[in-house]
Amino acid sequence: MSQPAVARRIGHHHHLNTPEQRQQVFGLSPGIEPSLPSPYQAHKLTADLQAARRQKTPQLLTQTQQAMANQTDKNLAPTSHAGIPRSIPESGSRSYATTPTNLDTGYVSKPNDVIKDGQQRSRGTSISSKTSSDSTGLMAPPGAPPTSAEHRPPPNPASLAQALRAVNDGTNELSLKDRLPPNDSPYTKSISSTAPASPRIPPVRQNSGTQTPRVRPHATTLNIPGMTKSTISPDGKIADRDVAAKLVIIMVGLPARGKSYITKKIKRYLSWQQHNTRIFNVGNRRRIAVDVHSPVQQKHENPMDTHAQVAQILLNGKEAKTEPPPQEKTHTEPSDWSLDDPKNASRVDQSANFFDPKNPQGSKIRDQLAIDTLDELLDYLLTGGGSVGILDATNSTIERRQRLFDHIKAREPKLGILFIESVCQNPNILEANMRLKLSGPDYRDKDPVKSLEDFKARVKQYESAYVPLGDYEEEHEMQYIKMIDVGKKLTHYGLEGFLSGGIAHYLSSFNLAPRQIWITRHGQSVDNQLGKIGGNSELTERGHLYAHALYKFITYQRQQWLVEAKNKLAKSTFPPLPGDRSPPYPEMNRELDEKNTCVWTSMLKRSIQTAEYFEADDDYDTKAFEMLNELNAGKFEGLTYEDIARSHSDEYHRRQTDKLHYVYPGVGGEGYLQIISKLRDMVREIERIKDHLVIIGHRSVCRVLMAYFMDLTRDDIADLDVPLGMLYAIEPKPYGIEFHAYKYNEQQGWFDELPNYKPAKTVDQNA
Repeated sequence: MSQPAVARRIGHHHHLNTPEQRQQVFGLSPGIEPSLPSPYQAHKLTADLQAARRQKTPQLLTQTQQAMANQTDKNLAPTSHAGIPRSIPESGSRSYATTPTNLDTGYVSKPNDVIKDGQQRSRGTSISSKTSSDSTGLMAPPGAPPTSAEHRPPPNPASLAQALRAVNDGTNELSLKDRLPPNDSPYTKSISSTAPASPRIPPVRQNSGTQTPRVRPHATTLNIPGMTKSTISPDGKIADRDVAAKLVIIMVGLPARGKSYITKKIKRYLSWQQHNTRIFNVGNRRRIAVDVHSPVQQKHENPMDTHAQVAQILLNGKEAKTEPPPQEKTHTEPSDWSLDDPKNASRVDQSANFFDPKNPQGSKIRDQLAIDTLDELLDYLLTGGGSVGILDATNSTIERRQRLFDHIKAREPKLGILFIESVCQNPNILEANMRLKLSGPDYRDKDPVKSLEDFKARVKQYESAYVPLGDYEEEHEMQYIKMIDVGKKLTHYGLEGFLSGGIAHYLSSFNLAPRQIWITRHGQSVDNQLGKIGGNSELTERGHLYAHALYKFITYQRQQWLVEAKNKLAKSTFPPLPGDRSPPYPEMNRELDEKNTCVWTSMLKRSIQTAEYFEADDDYDTKAFEMLNELNAGKFEGLTYEDIARSHSDEYHRRQTDKLHYVYPGVGGEGYLQIISKLRDMVREIERIKDHLVIIGHRSVCRVLMAYFMDLTRDDIADLDVPLGMLYAIEPKPYGIEFHAYKYNEQQGWFDELPNYKPAKTVDQNA
């Protein structure tokens, strides 16, 4: 009888609670108590016998079998079978049909096989004959061959002997090593195989589709550097092969609608997310090509030479000569087209007349420069390793947009194309945007009044041919996003791909409200004092003093900021005076007195304790966020960098080589890319809120947040110098940010501003 059959036989009588009942059922002499054998002990005996058969040692085999037989004689005394339940066959009656065990035959059938007429068949094969059973109607155990009365084998005493021998030897506990199965097969506990393991044959690269090679583009699913990986993209970035996942963004809108502001924000956000992104501005190419301040044709020592030559061909209507041109004016414009002294007349007029749709020369130049800029963008995406390219121009007509769309599809049909239109309906915001243009390259150092008049005339020229995004794009299945009044209203159509969806979510969080964002690390902690990384220690006495000084300084700065904002609002004038270039955005300043100040900390003690004075002031709103927790050092938590360098030199050098992509080993270990991913939603929330904000974080968190606001490159994130005691103030502006840095003066319990502060790399190679 096999070991599972023994277990079933004994387990069937689990209701026998007294020794007398058990002795009567099993026919044992008084004083002999049956007990369930240990499965590991039984397994050890089974393994011994199998080893003997493999070694083909008759002496050892005979000794093992004889030991089992002796154990059977010792424990199974002949008794009457009266009163034995029907599940245990009586002497002379039909017994269970059993199959020889592995000990007797050495044969192992597959788990899903059955035996029929001496032949092995799969369970999926139909068997028409009736399964064998005994006279009592009990089914044979699974896998049992059919038996007849004259060929039915007797119950296997070796298996029962094996179990009883394990009972008697139960006082000698086996070690854990001896209890473990000999191999890791999931069938080890039920079936033991003596056959050697088959070599694993790895799958061969193939194409199960109907077309070879594959024609259908690959799936464009989510790519997050540091959080996703695949064969073609082990670092999680968009692979060069996944052209369909890359994106061309085409800006649409009239001048002074905030297009450049939006493009810079999108570029900064996507680059911070480790997606290679670049802006291609048609206006910058136009200024270089027509060269406003050069009355003579000069040789250009930059890659824009060919585009300047194209502009000259279109302007003059003939091929450019190969020999150097004569040193004289190649084109003369009326002096009244210049905004300044006629002596500085432009070689090409770039006043409002240049942007008139009825001006054929100006239209040809602008169209050609747009195509040239687009070609440079496509080169960046297809051969330059780029993921997102942004074409910054007005693109205000259907004809221009369709031309750009067709040009992209002719070059690479799988590239994604997203139109983003910025619409400004608020007259005050529009006026402020126009004033901001006065400090741009077209009007820098010119009379602001004349510049504003000319710029408004330029806008009117565009308005005469402007067609907003809408029905035409929807009819031709062109995806687009329309943004009204810098995020107050957002509509989109047919967005495809994770990049387009993420951009739409990000754009919905924009606001131009004046506010301050303060970023600092916690005060000195006990682990800081000991040089340990990670952990959750409390502040030292110096750390508590820093927390008090931080509270006093932020409170003072709030009051100063409010006074300056109100004075600036009172001094603003419409129309602007000469030299007045700072847009006040009146609508946004109505809530100056109603602004709250939020204080955000991590959930670690040292960060929460640094905010204890803010927590005690009802004028502040404090909240702890787990996503602001310090980078988890895994199994290195609580160690010093010297400990890591000494005990784990390979990990130490791996981190020094590539700190940005390094992930600490062990449970919960993180890297900088994981911190960036955790802070994605945090950044969107920072962009959304209109209140002042104080973030008390940790070194890795402050580095990542500073990299976002300062638009730092990926090589600078993990090495940015953010020591204890530094406080950074950021004020978002329509043209970017205003940045200030302060250093803690421990002697005075105050903060000193560091003028002309520039972010730098840390000098501590371990930090």
